[in-house]
Amino acid sequence: MTTSSTLDHLLDRVTAGGHLTAPEITALAVAPDILSLGMLADVVRRLIHGAQVTYLRVATCACDAPIVDAVPAGAREVRIVGSPASLDAATTIVERARAAAGNRVVSGFSWGDVDRVAVAAGLPVSRALAMLRSAGLEALVDVPLDAIGDADRVLSSLMGAGFERLRFTIEKAPASERQALAERASALQKQYGAIQSINPLPTVPHAFRPTTGYDDVKAVAIARLAAPNVPSIQVDWLRYGPKLAQVALTFGADDLDTVSPSDEAPEGRRRAPLEDVRRNVEAAGLTPVERDGYFAVVA
Repeated sequence: MTTSSTLDHLLDRVTAGGHLTAPEITALAVAPDILSLGMLADVVRRLIHGAQVTYLRVATCACDAPIVDAVPAGAREVRIVGSPASLDAATTIVERARAAAGNRVVSGFSWGDVDRVAVAAGLPVSRALAMLRSAGLEALVDVPLDAIGDADRVLSSLMGAGFERLRFTIEKAPASERQALAERASALQKQYGAIQSINPLPTVPHAFRPTTGYDDVKAVAIARLAAPNVPSIQVDWLRYGPKLAQVALTFGADDLDTVSPSDEAPEGRRRAPLEDVRRNVEAAGLTPVERDGYFAVVA
């Protein structure tokens, strides 16, 4: 599949703005050489974003703890972490986060969290989403493609409640299933046009069969090629670390999520969080650009 002539043909096609077919992506994915896959994904990424890589600095707050500290000045999003005990608890922490966030985006919860607290409150999920949106929630952190079930219901409910720029994630689907999930996201994007990003690496790693860096960068490249109409392919900087994130940027990723908002540098300026991100992006031959929680570039 990845002979020189075949690769040249595929490169010519994607460089001209064409897309690979599902069988072509599958053939590339099963080949032992992942460099061809990475080259093709990088071409697609550069057609969409050029050399730009965005990053988001996030301040987190636990959903079961009071917000007592000021939001760090460098944060561009305030993210509620953890699972709320009830819908009332969820709306209360959102209101508090909203008050502390100022003009920054407030995000939090997973689709499963919202569905669960809606059922417990005896309300349709659309009503629970509307209540959270009214309280100040602007984005769900996790909308897992492999766990949401009826995607049409999910997207209709989210968009109906005013949620835009949806962020898809993968909860724990094995590598063999992720191409199909990315293709599903692409089809949903054609239908709804509201998907801003896919984070193709699992949020719940397998305890007994952890993935390798080889597996992870392959998953990033497959997501970029299988969903060329979804604007951003994300990698979580905090969860997966700078080394994997840096390589992923050359395999189709264009956005680094969950970067620390701290400007502290106890180990020296070059080890400060912001400097660390910028240095790793630039070392990959790309240009780091800060964004906010609305996916808008920060001047």
